[in-house]
Amino acid sequence: MRRTALPRNDPAQYDVMADQWWEASGGFAALHWLAASRAEHIPPAAAPGALLVDLACGGGLMAPHVAGLGYRHVGVDLGDAGLRVARGHGVQPVRGSVLAVPLADGCADVVVAGEVLEHVDDDVAVLAECARLLRPGGTLVLDALADTRIGRFLMVTVAERLPGGPPPGIHDPALFVDRARLLAAADRLGLDLRLVGLRPSLRDAVAWRLGRRDGVRMKPVRSTGVVFAGYGRKR
Repeated sequence: MRRTALPRNDPAQYDVMADQWWEASGGFAALHWLAASRAEHIPPAAAPGALLVDLACGGGLMAPHVAGLGYRHVGVDLGDAGLRVARGHGVQPVRGSVLAVPLADGCADVVVAGEVLEHVDDDVAVLAECARLLRPGGTLVLDALADTRIGRFLMVTVAERLPGGPPPGIHDPALFVDRARLLAAADRLGLDLRLVGLRPSLRDAVAWRLGRRDGVRMKPVRSTGVVFAGYGRKR
């Protein structure tokens, strides 16, 4: 795994590692697993031209998982290198911040906010953008890292040393997400949101490490104290 001398959570790390976006065993391996998990909670498009907005899309890892669902897939990101990669996989790229997305109110049938809330200073502001973008009845799918002692230990101290774990320095544990605050904000914003814990299948992880699987399934668990997903709908 490539290490950088950049500060924790510096977005430039993604540019340095841009050639690894689509390596199944590269520095972004776990993001492939999470992308597949997110897609399981996205319904097929209800009408032609339905729009899926993929916030912090990176290299477009959601693309193969939603390609058959009938959406126009728009990816929003600040990183030019990742957007170029995403375009090559069929994503319509839009350069912009997840804190001020340059798209119209109510334009999206689905908003995906995967592995982004723990990378910003104001996760509630990102959630507000999700709510603004969604049409009434639209679907929200997100995942993030929990602001807990065990979450910080496992996702930084431990996971950054494991194959398939996050690249060293990619996360700043000070930005991990307060789940109670997120749920309260969702309710204020008109989002019905439920949280579910996630973990990789241990059997799949061993097989992946031995080269017998291309990816690892993410399994739901009761505890949301480490990695969690959020599934919701705009009222």
